[in-house]
Amino acid sequence: MESGPITGPVLTDGVAGETVPRSADLSGVPAKPNPAAATGEIGGTFWRRFVLRRPLVALILQRLGLSVGLLFAVSLMIFGGIEALPGDFATTYLGQSATPQAVENIRKDLGLDRPWSERYLSWLGGAVKGDFGTSWASKNSVSEQIGNRLGNSLFLAFFAALISVPLAVGLGMLAVQFRNRLPDKIINVISLAAISLPEFFIGYLLIMFFAVQLGVATFPATVYDSMTLSERLSAIALPVATLVLVVLAHMMRMTRAAILNVMSSAYVETAELKGLGTFRIIARHAAPNAVAPVINVIALNLAYLVVGVVVVEVVFVYPGMGQYMVDAVTVRDMPVVQACGLIFAAFYIFLNMAADILAILANPRLRHPR
Repeated sequence: MESGPITGPVLTDGVAGETVPRSADLSGVPAKPNPAAATGEIGGTFWRRFVLRRPLVALILQRLGLSVGLLFAVSLMIFGGIEALPGDFATTYLGQSATPQAVENIRKDLGLDRPWSERYLSWLGGAVKGDFGTSWASKNSVSEQIGNRLGNSLFLAFFAALISVPLAVGLGMLAVQFRNRLPDKIINVISLAAISLPEFFIGYLLIMFFAVQLGVATFPATVYDSMTLSERLSAIALPVATLVLVVLAHMMRMTRAAILNVMSSAYVETAELKGLGTFRIIARHAAPNAVAPVINVIALNLAYLVVGVVVVEVVFVYPGMGQYMVDAVTVRDMPVVQACGLIFAAFYIFLNMAADILAILANPRLRHPR
């Protein structure tokens, strides 16, 4: 009796003159294809290949998608949070002596009798088109009013950033050059004092010294369309100084920390051994490689300059978005509050997204993948 190996169906061998594909089961019958699995595999394979071939573009697309999704979630939180607030605009508008029928008529005119989900979708659809509805208090278009106020806030934030960003980077590099010496210690003490004081306190101090006692500054900081550029700059001098003092210290300290972290690298030590000057090493070797964290902190502070102007505008009675939002909260003008909150959130989210994208572009390992 001859012995031989145990035999069984072999998927790649011929069976009765035919070739059985590898997808066949043990009985030799070809397996049926799964369209859903094939589609998912194709989609997943495409994205994996795209990430491997274009990692930089893939990361940027991920940041864009995440920012849009986050803005949608924030819009839902803003609308839901305002809906959860106690009280009612109709009662506030008509007063406590209003009849129930009058309150019901106001609610019906404003659409408050509709379900909140229907009102949210209507508001979100209009916001995507740039239409934020009509102000309940003034009966004017919210988009038109925001257009004027937003320009004033951006004007204020622009000049604050124009002064604070280069000053913060320069002071950070100066602190690194004279680290652990007198200039570095003076800069650190002043920056810590500026960080410790809230912006409204800094604003009131500036008003007291420069507007009340010395009389060299304008208060309140009122601007209007017929003013010249020099008159506008004179009017916003104190609020700009307040914003600069608030954001300058944080940006300067982060710049100093990022450059000091790079200064311990081997190529910096090599540059020092070659006899290069300290400032040249910082400017040409350390600062370019510390640009990613510096960009992040600058973008965060730029977002604060747009979003955090609320307190500063109220202190200086500046006609910007912050003052407009506070006035709307006082009279419970919900369309204005929702629009301002969404715009502030959009600025904050997309400035952070821009910081992430710039940090990605500044990374040579992502620009030149192996």
